[in-house]
Formats: sequence, structure tokens, C-alpha cells
Amino acid sequence: MEMIFHYGDLYKQHFENGESIIQPRSFIFGQLTRYIEIEPTGISGIVAARFLPEGLIPFLNVPVSTLGNKSVDLVDIFGKKGKKLEQEIMQAENNIQRVKLLESFLLLRLTDPKTIDNITRACVETIFKSNGQLNVKKVAGKIKINRRSIERRFVSTVGLSPKQLSRLVRLQATLKMLEQKKFRNLTSLAYENGYYDQAHFIREFKEFTGVSPKSFYSDNLKLSGLFIAAE
Repeated sequence: MEMIFHYGDLYKQHFENGESIIQPRSFIFGQLTRYIEIEPTGISGIVAARFLPEGLIPFLNVPVSTLGNKSVDLVDIFGKKGKKLEQEIMQAENNIQRVKLLESFLLLRLTDPKTIDNITRACVETIFKSNGQLNVKKVAGKIKINRRSIERRFVSTVGLSPKQLSRLVRLQATLKMLEQKKFRNLTSLAYENGYYDQAHFIREFKEFTGVSPKSFYSDNLKLSGLFIAAE
């Protein structure tokens, strides 16, 4: 999930039904479970905070599950304080100032350590360490917690199920290998990242990126950084 500010021209977001909207000047984009299409309307200027899967919940006063697959105006979440932050970032002279403003805003809201769910964090870390190749039962076993309890926690703090997050993490690991060219061919890449077969790999890849692995590798490799989690 990300908190995004367009200090340049805004972006247009397209939907499968042919409709489109202009994204807000500042907004939070919730967890993505499918690819989206966006288009610049002019000169881009963007600064954003990208959160770990469970990292946004301490800052919110709305259920994280309500943010999935959409952009929500910062004013709708933070009210006047969100609008003030937007104005300050728009008036800042450079990205160094913008980042400082954003960090200060977030740190001031991070006041209650009880909002940090350490069990969910441990589960998320386990999923990332395994590159998304552990099923929910094995993740629960490593953390020594009931599977249903993990699933309930994920809905409220991550906005995804553990299985959905694992699928996304596995894709990120695959994209990283693509970017670094650490594979012999696309079939070996699929098996190494825990896909049942090439058909399974292609189906999941297209679901999350909108294109086939072959097409992505040849045409869009430089865009893979948008999908890969920062280390």
C-alpha cells in the first residue's frame, strides 16, 4: 500500500469497463489484487511512501480492507490534517523537503505501539523469507499460531489473505529474477519460484501484470521495479 502525492500533473486511471477517473492530488492506494492501468496527463511529479503489508494499519482510522484496489483521497482519511500535508508538499521546493514533511506527518501519528501487530508482522516476514512459497499451514506452524487466527488478523491488518500475499510475494521474487536475468528460460523460472507448471505461471503472471511473462520480459522489464518490494 502507498501514500501518494502528485505534485506534477495528475494521472488518469482506466477500468476494465472502459471508464476512467482522474486520480486525486494526494491519496492512499490500498492493497492491489489485480493489475491497474494508469496514464499520465502531463508532466509527472510524484513522491510516495510505500508501506510493508502490515505497515499502514497504525496510521489509519478506517478498516484497511475498505481500501483494496482503489485510491482514497487523503482528506477522506485524515481530514484537514491530510489537506494541510498535501498543501505543504505541493509548496515544497524539492523532494528532500517533501520526504521530510511526509516522514514528520507519519511519525506524529505513530503514537500507540499497541496498533502494531507483532504476530502478523512475524507472519509477513516468514512469507517474504520464503519468497511466498510456504502455504498458510506451514506459515502458521512456524509462528506457532492457529491458521484461522492468522487469516482473521490478515484481513484486519493487511487487507489480504495470507494466500493472496504469498502469491504477490512470489511474483515479486520472480520479477526480481527476471530483472537480474538469473534464469535459464521461463520454464525453469516458473519451477524455481514454486509454480506447478508453466501454464500456472503464465496465468498468475497475467492476472497481476496484465501481460504474459514473455511479453513483459521483452517490452516492460524496466517497469518491474514498480512491482518489486524494497529490501
